[in-house]
Amino acid sequence: MATPEPAPDHDPVAYQRLPALRPRPGKERGTVMRDVAKLAGVSHQTVSRVINEHPNVRAETRERVLAAMRSLNYRRNLAARTLATRESHTLGIIGFETTLFGPESMLYGIESAARAAGYLVSVATVRELTHRTVLEAVDRLAQHDVDGIIAIAPKPAVTTALTHAPGGLICVAVGGSGAGSDPFPRVRVDNDTGARLVTRHLLDLGHATVHHVAGPPDWPEAQSRVDGWRETLYEAGAVVPAVSAGWWDAAAGYEQGRRLAADPDVTAIFCANDRIALGVLRALHEAGRRVPDEVSVAGFDDMPDSGYFLPPLTTVHQDFAEMGRRALALLLRHMGRADGETPPEDVVVAPRLITRASSAPPPGSRRSRQ
Repeated sequence: MATPEPAPDHDPVAYQRLPALRPRPGKERGTVMRDVAKLAGVSHQTVSRVINEHPNVRAETRERVLAAMRSLNYRRNLAARTLATRESHTLGIIGFETTLFGPESMLYGIESAARAAGYLVSVATVRELTHRTVLEAVDRLAQHDVDGIIAIAPKPAVTTALTHAPGGLICVAVGGSGAGSDPFPRVRVDNDTGARLVTRHLLDLGHATVHHVAGPPDWPEAQSRVDGWRETLYEAGAVVPAVSAGWWDAAAGYEQGRRLAADPDVTAIFCANDRIALGVLRALHEAGRRVPDEVSVAGFDDMPDSGYFLPPLTTVHQDFAEMGRRALALLLRHMGRADGETPPEDVVVAPRLITRASSAPPPGSRRSRQ
C-alpha cells in the first residue's frame, strides 16, 4: 500500500488522524523533527520555522506543531543549533547562596527578564563572594557556551573576577556602588540618593539628627548608604552620630537597637535595610520606646512584608524588576556590537521613598502636637 502524502499545512484534521504515528513505548530512537512533522500533518520545513519562531507561520499551524511536540515529548537539539548559529540562546547568571532580599530579588528580576525575552538561563551560584569562586563560576558558564553573563556584583571581588572572563564573552554587573574603572557595563540602584531621601525625610519631620545602623563595611552598597546619610546631615548642619555597623539581618539590628533604645536622645533611626529595621523595632518595643511616638524608624529595600511590620515601615523602594530588564537590555545591546571596545556604561535606577506609619515628628515638637 502506498504511503499517503503528508497533509498540507492548512489541513485542519491532519493532527486528529495521525495519532498512530507516536513512537511505541520502549523504542530506542528519540523523537526527531520528521516525527513531529508527520504527527502535525505539516512539512519538515514548517516544523523548523515554528521551532525557530519564524513569523510567516499561521497561528493555527503553529499551535498544531507545538501540540505535536508536546505529545511526542520532542526537545529541539540545542547543541546542533549552537553549531549552526554559533549562539546557544542561553544567558549565564552568577549569584550567591543567600537569603538576603536584595540579591534574591535581583536574581529573580534578571531571570524573569531573560525568559520573557526568549532566552534560556543557566545559573551558577557561589557560596562566598571571592575572586576564586566567582572566576570558577565564570568558567563553568563559559563551558556551557552561554552567549553572555549577568553577575550580581555587590562586592569588588565579583567585578575583579569578571575582568578575567574568556575573550569575547560579554559581562554585565548588577548591584554595587558604581562602575568606576570596570571594563564592562553595570546596572545599579542609586544607594546614595536613597539614603539622602530617607534622611532628609526624617529631618524634615523635625528630628534634630538621625542615627544610622549600617550594613557590613566591606559592602560598597552599605558604604554608599552611609555616605548619603552622613552628607545629608552635614548639609543640614545636624550632628553626625557614630555609625553602628553589622550584618544585613534582624539580629544585628536588634543588637544595635538595644544600645540606641537606651539613649533617650535618640528620636530617629535609619536602618541600612528592612531586616535590620525589624530587629531595631523589636529592641525599641522591649525597651518601652514607642514607634513612632518616641522614635521614628526607617529602612531600605521595601521588602514585600515591610508594609505589615508593626508599625508599617517607612523605607526606600528598589525596583529589582526594572534592574533586571535594564541589565538584560544592556547585555543584549553589547552582545550585538562587533566592536568589543565599546566604552563601559553605568546605568543607575532611581530609588523611591515609601512613607508609612513608622516615621513621625519627634515627641514634644510643634508638629507632633498638631
